[in-house]
Amino acid sequence: MRAAVYLRTSTQEQHPENQLPEIKEYCQTHDHDIVGIYREQESAWRSGRQVELRRLLEDCQSSRVFDILIVWSLDRLSRQGIASILNLITMLRLYGVRVVSLKESWMETDGPMQELLLAAFGWAAQYESRIKSERTLAGLARARSEGKKLGRPAGSKDKQKRNRRGYYQR
Repeated sequence: MRAAVYLRTSTQEQHPENQLPEIKEYCQTHDHDIVGIYREQESAWRSGRQVELRRLLEDCQSSRVFDILIVWSLDRLSRQGIASILNLITMLRLYGVRVVSLKESWMETDGPMQELLLAAFGWAAQYESRIKSERTLAGLARARSEGKKLGRPAGSKDKQKRNRRGYYQR
């Protein structure tokens, strides 16, 4: 089978390639030929900003380039909740593409139970992301209340070029 791979991480510090070795091993064991790799470094919360996911969907719609989409985990596709993940999986199915997640082996079975599990997983991914955000905000609030100054020290310079997109939106 012809397979596409979707790799996503949320930040520049994380590396989508960390997901690739396990996926390649899976493809070798199941006789899948990787015909495309879509790499993304963007939050799964920001709908519409995932350029590679949009390109992947366009490739599905315009031509049958691949039959199967392999992801490391379903939360790599979306963390926006039940409706989002169900819509995405349904759309891919309409294009004739089956989704396989290495971390959710139950995705390889079809039937009504899969939709229930997708809904539960979509909710769990969204909930986990919210909890992480709340913990981060609580940590920042605690640091501020203790009088700690947040951010880089005055006069420090970055060694890397920064992504300016966030600055413009503020």
